[in-house]
Amino acid sequence: MDLIHAIFEPRGSGPHPTILALHGRGANALDLLGLAPYLCGGRCLVLCPQAPLQIPLGPSGPVGYAWFPSTGGGPPDMTAVHVAYEAVQTFLEAALERYPCDARKLIVLGFSQGGVMAYNLGLYQPERFAALVALSTWLPQQMLDHAPNLAAAQQLPIMVQHGSRDELIEVGRARQSVEILRPLHLAVTYREYDMGHEISERSLMDLSTWIEEKVLSSVITKG
Repeated sequence: MDLIHAIFEPRGSGPHPTILALHGRGANALDLLGLAPYLCGGRCLVLCPQAPLQIPLGPSGPVGYAWFPSTGGGPPDMTAVHVAYEAVQTFLEAALERYPCDARKLIVLGFSQGGVMAYNLGLYQPERFAALVALSTWLPQQMLDHAPNLAAAQQLPIMVQHGSRDELIEVGRARQSVEILRPLHLAVTYREYDMGHEISERSLMDLSTWIEEKVLSSVITKG
């Protein structure tokens, strides 16, 4: 498997509902792994790939990882995003073969820059995923402009969570992302919290309940 990754595997032989969890810029494969025991009582297998781009976190300190280069708040380089998209797709194909994943109950989740990747994966291949989760992130308009089959995405439940005090990605960007999705008749749930650029206990509880309702308790008919 080309991407370094961390994994949380529930008890039992599976197949298990599976969350593909994509970390934010500057983090690593372990960043979101700690959520796994608290999501749906630890019933989901959680795959945490590490982004391929290495970035310095200080003049001589540790390094972090990114899915695509930063553009200082401007639109992302969609060529770089596509390269990352292909890398995650290759990783996911290998992971589905290697681990006891239930491909009918596959959730793509991303935080911050990883949320941009989650939007990209979910909206470009909505038939592959049972749900899309976008945490403390934004949706670039050009991503929608190039999505091949947005009509199919109408069947994809989407959860967007954001902090009203987010100091890195202003909450207005999340609200704008939701507004550009609504005219497409997508099934978007938006939740805003009194928090910064983070995942709080309350937002995690709400997300867990939502996944239970939309994925684990649902009858999935995808082939």
